[in-house]
Amino acid sequence: MVRKIIALALSAAAIGCAARQPWSFNQGDFTMAKELPYDSPPQVIYRIDDHRFVTLERYRDCYHGETYYNDTKLAVRSYLGRGAVEDFQGRLINADPTGRNLAFPTAMPPGAFCGNGERGCNLGLLYSTDGGRTFRGMVYFEHSFNPYVDTKAYTVVADGSRVYVSEARQSKAYVVSYPLVPGYAYTGKDALPDGYEIKFDTTVPSGLRTPSGQDHITCDASIKPTNPDAPLVRGRQ
Repeated sequence: MVRKIIALALSAAAIGCAARQPWSFNQGDFTMAKELPYDSPPQVIYRIDDHRFVTLERYRDCYHGETYYNDTKLAVRSYLGRGAVEDFQGRLINADPTGRNLAFPTAMPPGAFCGNGERGCNLGLLYSTDGGRTFRGMVYFEHSFNPYVDTKAYTVVADGSRVYVSEARQSKAYVVSYPLVPGYAYTGKDALPDGYEIKFDTTVPSGLRTPSGQDHITCDASIKPTNPDAPLVRGRQ
């Protein structure tokens, strides 16, 4: 489910790429590459606390790489996606004191315009209810034409029971909150279990913060691979 959401969004973004010259980096090749060849060292782009963090790896730059969730205490290392989590430009707060609930919204690299000019793309949010061992996906933003820019208006907050998606509008923030239910997947097919509901036009509880204090994805752009023009071989499923 997670990979399907991200793959559909990235494929839509690749549609709009201009015809490439033989030596040019191409978003479509990046999306469909069998593996990324870049020799850049992993860097932490989002830290929850001293043992939980997200790394960007095998990246060409801060916008084109692969992300992993890591928990060194639990020996958890989970793949989050390619050209996705690292491009979210809004605020992100993971504040569940139990550590079970996690949320990581995705976007797309700068210049990746979505869709066919009519509907745009749907952006996925990756969430876990088991401390990052497994992640599921849900759509948090529909019909974006320029995800890298559009996500600047969003704040995503996870606490001990829900994930809150807040969009800044002209006069106030519009917030939708989704219950995080162990074993339940937001596929759009199954109703929520009894006693749970999605809440619209609600509020984010006050005082929530990531233990580290970090509330944005950050990346050191000065760290680069020695082979940024390495060829990309297609073959990814």
